Amino acid sequence: MKINWGTGIVIAFVLFISFIMYFVVSSLTDESLEHELVTKDYYKKELNFQKEIDTEKFTKDAGVDVAVTPTAEGLELVFPEDQLPEDIKGKVFLYRPSNKHLDFEVAISLSDPHLLIPKDRLLDGRWNIEIRWTCEGKSYLVKKAINY
Repeated sequence: MKINWGTGIVIAFVLFISFIMYFVVSSLTDESLEHELVTKDYYKKELNFQKEIDTEKFTKDAGVDVAVTPTAEGLELVFPEDQLPEDIKGKVFLYRPSNKHLDFEVAISLSDPHLLIPKDRLLDGRWNIEIRWTCEGKSYLVKKAINY
């Protein structure tokens, strides 16, 4: 059987389309290439973003900071000395950019200005930390990125 140039073009198109479809289907079904929003309830968080910016600015303007230090026992957070530990209430959210299943939240309940996040909850690598707390009716927010 002899193949003319018209049949060759049709065969080339069919092979090219098959090649493209193979990669589209394989990239959509491969779990390691899963693409989701950065955080859960992304759009809900977006509505409160200006409040976050204002709270973070207030925290910086007030000169309030939380020292985050990796230690052998885990991750140590040191709250400001001028705030009473018993008055500090809030949450620490640890976000792992590479794996959303490792994200977790810790409630802040202090008897001294130090909070320790145990080593067994943390894997080596980058963590984004969001510390939200209230003290004496004022809200504070500190965001940091660390490598543990």
